[in-house]
Amino acid sequence: MRNIHRITWLILLIVSWLSQGYSQQAKPAASISLRDRAEQGDATAQSDLGFMYWKGQGLAQNYAEAIRWLRKSADQGIGIAQSNLGSMYSEGQGVPQDDAEAARWFCKAAEQGISVAQVALGLFYETGRGVAQDYAEGARWYRKAADQGIAVAQNQLGLMYWEGRGVAQDYAEAARLYRKAADQGLAVAQSQLGLMYQNGQGVAQNYAEAVRWLRKAADQGSVGGIGVLGSMYEAGLGVPQDYVQAHMWFNLAAARTNGAFQKTYAEARDLVARKMNPAQVAEAQRLAREWKPAMRSIGEKEAK
Repeated sequence: MRNIHRITWLILLIVSWLSQGYSQQAKPAASISLRDRAEQGDATAQSDLGFMYWKGQGLAQNYAEAIRWLRKSADQGIGIAQSNLGSMYSEGQGVPQDDAEAARWFCKAAEQGISVAQVALGLFYETGRGVAQDYAEGARWYRKAADQGIAVAQNQLGLMYWEGRGVAQDYAEAARLYRKAADQGLAVAQSQLGLMYQNGQGVAQNYAEAVRWLRKAADQGSVGGIGVLGSMYEAGLGVPQDYVQAHMWFNLAAARTNGAFQKTYAEARDLVARKMNPAQVAEAQRLAREWKPAMRSIGEKEAK
């Protein structure tokens, strides 16, 4: 229940973020003149036209056409096109899925300072996708993106410092990086920062501060924040002990997970229920039914 930032979940987060793609100036109303410029060899126009075909913005979605125009632009050295082409190879959109080819294009873009490609390349090195697994190289590329203010890179580099993968383990540095991402609204970083305050890792133990960050994450629907917040209410750490609130948060966490995590949260909920009377259980269930996230997670469209 405490390991809220498992690699599998973060891979899904990063891949989802990468799949958004980036365009320099694509505007649907300008698609005709844009095509003229692209056909005349304008690399930026080719990049934007490829993006529009990729995402179906102003044009019918067409992966094959997206690949054709992105490749023309990428071959002229446009970093955004190279990054988007890498994403399409990574996902097998318009081309056979090919991690090695994706890594090659991400590398070209990352070397030009395209932050989304730096994050992708960090992920590929961290997980051994398309390249030999190399945690130190993964950390190096995450750092380049983190230095540009990219929340997902700050979070992932924080995770590497927290676990001591590719860098010397350093809880204080992990907390610093998590805070940077958390301040931008990234829910997984808010959850992890809350845990660090709960456990006194890299920061002075402070239950009230832990609850503050866990609640920010929970308000975005983060299962990690929701589940740990339940444990804080159950134990009365940073908040008055409240079994109704604990039951509600455990119930919400169980409903948003599956497998072993769902079982863990459901068991925690049921243990709390044994300390409650029927009216309290009914109230907790009502609160869970009526609860909705207060906001959506931030950090998806922030590459430079």
